[in-house]
Amino acid sequence: MANRSQLQRLTITPSQRQGEQIRLTSEQEHYLLRVLRLGKGDRFIALLTGEGEAWIAEITQEGAILTQPLAGSGELPVAVSLMVALPKGNGFEEIVRCCTELGVVQFIPVISDRTLLKPSVQKVTRWRKIAQEAAEQSERLIIPTLLDPLPLNAALSQLDLTAKLSYWALARGANEHLLHHLIHNPSSQSTPEIILATGPEGGWTASEVTQAREKGFQVISLGERILRAVTAPIVAVSLLAAWSEQGKNQSPNP
Repeated sequence: MANRSQLQRLTITPSQRQGEQIRLTSEQEHYLLRVLRLGKGDRFIALLTGEGEAWIAEITQEGAILTQPLAGSGELPVAVSLMVALPKGNGFEEIVRCCTELGVVQFIPVISDRTLLKPSVQKVTRWRKIAQEAAEQSERLIIPTLLDPLPLNAALSQLDLTAKLSYWALARGANEHLLHHLIHNPSSQSTPEIILATGPEGGWTASEVTQAREKGFQVISLGERILRAVTAPIVAVSLLAAWSEQGKNQSPNP
C-alpha cells in the first residue's frame, strides 16, 4: 500500500461531499481509474476546498469515502494576498504557479495604466486551474482564490485593509525594504493577514502610487536591483514566507 507521500492529491469541492461520501467528477474518475490505474480500495488524498482540510480517501464502487483526516498544514502562519498588475504574455501563469507553491491564499490581478494584457475568460479559467494544480503539487490544504481582473482603481475601492499589513512594492525611490519593515514594525508581529502589490512592466505611475498611499498602503522596496514584473512578486512572497515561517519575533543575524 502506498505511503502518504506517494498518494495522488485531488481537490474536492463542497458540492462533491455528502458526509464522509465523495462523488467524483468524470474527469477525476478517468484520472484515478484509467490514467493511474487505481481501483476499489486504493487510496488518494482529498483536499477539501473551503474547509482547509486534507483526508485520506478510499475509492469505492460509488465514488470514494473519507477515511482519515491528515494532521499538519502546508499553509503559512499569515494569510498572504497578492495584488499583481498583469504582466504581458504568459507571465502571470508563472506568478500564479510559483506563488501558490510559496503559500499565497488570494490573487488579485489588476489592470494598471501600463498593463498591456487584456485577459479573456478562458485565460482566467486557465490561471485558476494552474493554482489548483500547484496547490496539489505543493501539498497545500488550501486552493488559492483568484479574483476576476479589474482596473486598479476598482480593485482598490473594493479592498478592506482593516487589520491587514498592506505593502506596495516600488522599484525606485528611497523606500524601506520589505524585510526591514516586517522585522521592525511592531504591528507585524500580530497581524494575521498581509496584502502586497507589485507593478507591471515599466512600474507603477506616480498617480497610482498616490492612490495606494491614500488607500493606506505602505510603500516599500524589494532591493536595489530593478526586478522584472514576473520576478518581483515571487521575490516578495518568498521574503514574506521566510519571515513568517522562521518565527515572527526572531531577527536575522547581522
